[in-house]
Amino acid sequence: MQARRYHHGDLRAALLASAERVLRERGSGELSLRELAREAGVSHAAPSRHFKDKQALLDALAREGFDRMDAALRAAVAAAGESFADRLDALARAYVGFATGNAVLLDLMYTVKHDAAASAELAAASRRLGELAFSLLTDAQARGEIPAGPVEAIGLPVFSTLHGFADLAVNGTLTPADVTAGLGPVVAYMLRGCGG
Repeated sequence: MQARRYHHGDLRAALLASAERVLRERGSGELSLRELAREAGVSHAAPSRHFKDKQALLDALAREGFDRMDAALRAAVAAAGESFADRLDALARAYVGFATGNAVLLDLMYTVKHDAAASAELAAASRRLGELAFSLLTDAQARGEIPAGPVEAIGLPVFSTLHGFADLAVNGTLTPADVTAGLGPVVAYMLRGCGG
């Protein structure tokens, strides 16, 4: 029997890509480092060079999800108009778009980040979403588009509204037509909540 060679390319990336596919198709309960190694054509021990166990793999998947979501949100905000209303609308649409396109991954992201074994890197990646939202709010306050006040007191209801709408879109409570028709009024509601 011929011994398997170590993966000649980027094994970590290959394992994460395969893990995300399994996550989408069958759920996190079906993830197995041994099966992922078999798919990648490496020994069952090879993944341990990158992930000490399944929890470390889930942590890395969640961190990658937050990185991708952060990039999508920042790109949307950067491409939006200068006004707070335009930027909030772009952020909301990008968030809901990411959520509906990555429902299982988003669920994993928010579940794993609260795990006691979650890495500091995952915690930092998840905080960037809040930092982006708070920077939009502080900028809008500085420009006089929304009233001054504690950013956390404004940001929490805004994010809760947005995440709640995205969750309704993902879990099937809202049809795609409902999501399309409802997102504009939700953004208008968030703007009123900010005082803008």
